Amino acid sequence: MLDSLPVLILNPHSRCNCRCKMCDIWKTTEARELSLEDLERQLQSIERLRVRWVVLSGGEPLMHSNLWSLIELLRERHIRITLLSSGLLLGRNAASIVKCVDDVIISLDGPGEVHDSIRGVPGAFATLAEGIASIRHRKAGFRICARCTVQRANFRHLCETVDAARQLGLNSISFLAADMESAAFARPNGWPPERTAAIALVSEDIADLETEVESLIFRAECGNFVCESPAKLRRIVHHFRAALGDLAPVAPICNAPWKSTVIEADGTVRPCFFQRPIGHLNSGKPLRQILNDPEAVAFRDSLDVATNAICQKCVCSLNWRES
Repeated sequence: MLDSLPVLILNPHSRCNCRCKMCDIWKTTEARELSLEDLERQLQSIERLRVRWVVLSGGEPLMHSNLWSLIELLRERHIRITLLSSGLLLGRNAASIVKCVDDVIISLDGPGEVHDSIRGVPGAFATLAEGIASIRHRKAGFRICARCTVQRANFRHLCETVDAARQLGLNSISFLAADMESAAFARPNGWPPERTAAIALVSEDIADLETEVESLIFRAECGNFVCESPAKLRRIVHHFRAALGDLAPVAPICNAPWKSTVIEADGTVRPCFFQRPIGHLNSGKPLRQILNDPEAVAFRDSLDVATNAICQKCVCSLNWRES
């Protein structure tokens, strides 16, 4: 039985304001939101599960029509709030962010031109910089970090991306490989080969990716400004080699299904971003019951992360350790 859930990932809004090459969320035409009533119905479960950290993902959470009221319900319960954002709406929401959120993680795909090209939004980097400055103007010590998704369009620019993050005044940056095969990120049927090819690396690219990764390691960035250890950065190289069939995929160490859950904007409940749904809020059941229904319990009991095909290709794992 799952009676403790330290991490809850909420996708408050189904749409996004970028047109990223590695994601199809922006193609979603129907805007769905987690309503205040949806969350209120789950507050008792959230308390009983002793949720300590809520991560607002998406879509773009800042597009939610009533986000700050949603967050206030959680803050009243002394829950840490992390906002994941494209960064395009930071400026106009800066005052509310510093008041209502503990930290922000923005997407940074490279130095200016590379970032704008991948995001599909002219001037995205400049808008991001202005938003960061607006937040820091209101609260100088507010923590803002970056996350970079490594793919065909930016894998030769990882060191430049770190430099760009420093120039933006960010606190840190993390890297993860692009997800190319799962049904996550608004791709229920996966991608056709041509879409995968636009994101994936070819054999001739691997040496350049390895050079970038080793350069980051040589710069002694790991575990400091760059969040990943050398081993985790090298896993990105392994991920792309495995996608080419040169190496067997290896699952990361992960306890996400036992320590977290994902609630999507339409109320779908998943054990992580990539595994199949285990329930839905519209069932009328509280979250705690959904997580302990026979189907959910059977999933966790049968899941062997090391051998599970979805886990072996995972790019965004969680290894929660109690502090």
